[in-house]
Amino acid sequence: MRLIALAALLAALPGGALAQTPAAVEQPLLHTVVSQVEADRLRADITALVGFGTRHTMSDTVSETRGIGAARRWTEREFRAISQSCGNCLEIALPAETVTGPRIPTPTEVVNVVAIQRGTGDPNRVIVISGHIDSRVTDVMNFTADAPGANDDASGVAAVLEAARVLSQHRFDATLVYAVLSGEEQGLFGGKILADYAKAQGWVVEANLNNDIVGNSQGQSGIRDTTRVRVFSEGTKTVETAAQAERRRYNGGEVDSSSRNLARYVDGIADRYLTNFDVDMIYRTDRFGRGGDQVEMLRAGFPAVRISEGAENYDRQHQDLRTENGVEYGDTLEGVDFDYLAQVARLNIATMAALANAPMVPAGVAIEGAVKADTTLRWTAVPGAAGYRVWWRSTTAPQWTHSRAAGQATSLVLQGVPIDDYFFGVSALSDDGYESPVVFPGPAGAFVSVGDPPRPAGS
Repeated sequence: MRLIALAALLAALPGGALAQTPAAVEQPLLHTVVSQVEADRLRADITALVGFGTRHTMSDTVSETRGIGAARRWTEREFRAISQSCGNCLEIALPAETVTGPRIPTPTEVVNVVAIQRGTGDPNRVIVISGHIDSRVTDVMNFTADAPGANDDASGVAAVLEAARVLSQHRFDATLVYAVLSGEEQGLFGGKILADYAKAQGWVVEANLNNDIVGNSQGQSGIRDTTRVRVFSEGTKTVETAAQAERRRYNGGEVDSSSRNLARYVDGIADRYLTNFDVDMIYRTDRFGRGGDQVEMLRAGFPAVRISEGAENYDRQHQDLRTENGVEYGDTLEGVDFDYLAQVARLNIATMAALANAPMVPAGVAIEGAVKADTTLRWTAVPGAAGYRVWWRSTTAPQWTHSRAAGQATSLVLQGVPIDDYFFGVSALSDDGYESPVVFPGPAGAFVSVGDPPRPAGS
C-alpha cells in the first residue's frame, strides 16, 4: 500500500513521476582526486610564501628572498616541478602589463603566473582556478613593511598549486588553467590581465573559481566552524545589455546567471563528494562593498564565482603586525587552519574535474509556452554530449528540484508543466554520466555572452 501511495504522489507532481530528480551518478575519479589532497603540502606552500616577508605589488622584484618578484619566481618553479612530474603536461605563461592607478602611482609591471593543462577533447573550453599572490598591511600603499598574507591570499595560491599537483596526474576533456594573480590589492589588476589573456587566446571560459581568503575557520566571534564555505555569485550579468535587462525584468532570470548556476553546481559537488562540508550560496557578487579578481572575469563576460571561508576574522586582514590590548593583529600562519583549507581545496578540485569531464553546457537554450498548458525547451547540440536533461523548479526555490531526461534530442515538451509557475534550464551529459551545469534560457543564463533578445509580442 505504501508503494502504491508513493507512486500516486509522484504521478501527481508536475510532469509525473519522471519529473523527480534521478539519483546522481557517482564518479570514482572525483572520490580519488578528493582523497589526494594533502594538508601538509598546503602548509608548506603557505610557509614558503610567508617567508618572502612581503608580497606587496610594489615591493622588491630583484631579490631572491624578499618581495613579490621572489614569490612569483618561486611559484613558477613550483609549477615547473609539477609539470615535470606529469611528463611536461603544463605550459607556463607569464602574462603581464605595466600599470598605474590610484594605488600604483608609478608604472609597475604586474605579472601573473599561469599553468595550462590542455584538454584532450575540447581544449578551447577552459576551467580556471585562481588566487592572488600579492599581500598588504593596513596602509595599502606601504610596500616595505612585513605583510605575510598567510590567509589573504597565500591560502588561495596554495589551493591553486594543490589543484595543479592533483589534477595534473589525470587527463580531462577540457583545458584546466591554474592562475596565480598579482595586483589584486591595488585594484584587481591581475584579474583583468587574466581576462584579457583569456580573450586573446580565444578561450571559451566555462568557469572561474576564484579562491580568496579560504584558510581560516575561526570567525571574528571566536567561534570555530570547519563545516562550511561561502560561494559568492552575481545574480544579473555584469555584461547584460539594456535590452537584455528589460527582457529579464519581465520574464525572470535575476537568480539564474551562468555564475549563479555555476555556484549551484559547486554546492552539488560538496553535497556528493565531501564529508561534513557544505556550501553556503551567497547571492552577491562579493562581500558587501568589497571585491576580488573574479569581478574582472565577470566584466569580460566569463562565468565566475568567489570562494571564501565561512566566517572571516578582520583582525587578521589588511592589518599591520602588532598586539594591542592583548589582541594579535596581522595575517600570519597562526590564523590558518590547514585541515579546513584542505577541504576547500578538495571542493575546488572535485568541481574542476567534474566540469572538465562533462560536456560544454548546452547552447542556444530557448523556451516557449505562453498561453499554453505545456512548456517547450529547445537548445543547440554541443560536442561530446551523449544526452541532455531538462530541469525546473519553483520560482522561489534555491535549487533545481525536478528533471526529465531528453535523450539525444534537442527539444523537450513538458506536458502539464506551465511556463508561468516555474524556472527552467537544460544540462548536458557525457556518456559516462558527467553532467554540466544547468543553463537558464536566453541571454540571462547563457554561459557564453549572446546578443539582444527579440522584443516580446503584445499580450
